[in-house]
Amino acid sequence: MALIALAADKGSPGVSTAAVALAAVWPRRVLLAETDPAGGDLVYRSAAAHGGPLNPNTGMLSIAATARRGLVPDQLWDHVQPLSGGLEVLVGLGNSEQAAGLAGLWPTLGHAFASLADSPHAAADVIADCGRISGDTPAAELFPHASLVLLVSRTEPEALARVRDRAAALAGKLNGGSRVAGPGSPMVGVVLIADTGSAAKLASQVNDMLVHAQTGARVVGTLADDPAGAEQLAGRRRGRLDKSLLIRTARKVTADLYQQYGAAWSASAHAAQPHQPHQPQPQQQGQYAPSAQQYQPGQPGQPAPQGSAQGGGRPSDGRAAGAGR
Repeated sequence: MALIALAADKGSPGVSTAAVALAAVWPRRVLLAETDPAGGDLVYRSAAAHGGPLNPNTGMLSIAATARRGLVPDQLWDHVQPLSGGLEVLVGLGNSEQAAGLAGLWPTLGHAFASLADSPHAAADVIADCGRISGDTPAAELFPHASLVLLVSRTEPEALARVRDRAAALAGKLNGGSRVAGPGSPMVGVVLIADTGSAAKLASQVNDMLVHAQTGARVVGTLADDPAGAEQLAGRRRGRLDKSLLIRTARKVTADLYQQYGAAWSASAHAAQPHQPHQPQPQQQGQYAPSAQQYQPGQPGQPAPQGSAQGGGRPSDGRAAGAGR
């Protein structure tokens, strides 16, 4: 199974942008789920595959009624919408008040997300944008079902101190008091949003800090602090998205993750199809997670042309390099 949950401790470090960027270059079929109880952003900034706006009522909101009667992983696809570039998304809630409709259902969703990779019909990994987890957010109930929980952080001293403390607390909670992930327990990783010129040095220093503090977490990679790339990804700026620093670093993070964890993630899905050896599937627009060159977010209500990132989504309140949360 492969449920990868992304979250932040506080502020707006770029969880939503990181989730979309990683999903856009994911090497296998992937479902991007907006699971932030505070609400999602994609419905405001991205066009659907048919060229019109995404339906805000199809996604996390519509899945609530289904999940109360039990949820088979393949039923997730009944609530998914493809973006204009082909990325398949489970649109988030409209606001925090709607989260009450999912009360008690988060573990059910987590199990369905984690089990989707084992589906004999439409297997996929799930990348979940969980937003901020400070406080008692119900999205944290997804974490025990994840293969990997990634905390997204910027590199200011106070942000690093918070992510260190959050990683330690989270690792302990997920592993019954121990900060070392046991069999079946999710790993906790940190993704830094950093300037590419200093990213490698910062990643090494922060990793040493996490090890010294015995957090049980490790830095798994860095994403470029790239305002222009984030604007392209959100559909608000033209340009070659696949050439942006954001997407280039996202490719490096996904490659590193698969080099370290891919075999384990593939094992259960491979066992479900013993006569078909696992081979990377070609990325096809509208079917599998598209390459960043194919993923061109369009203006809501207007299809995006091939080869250009069409701007125009409603501006979000997030910072440019981490638009959203």
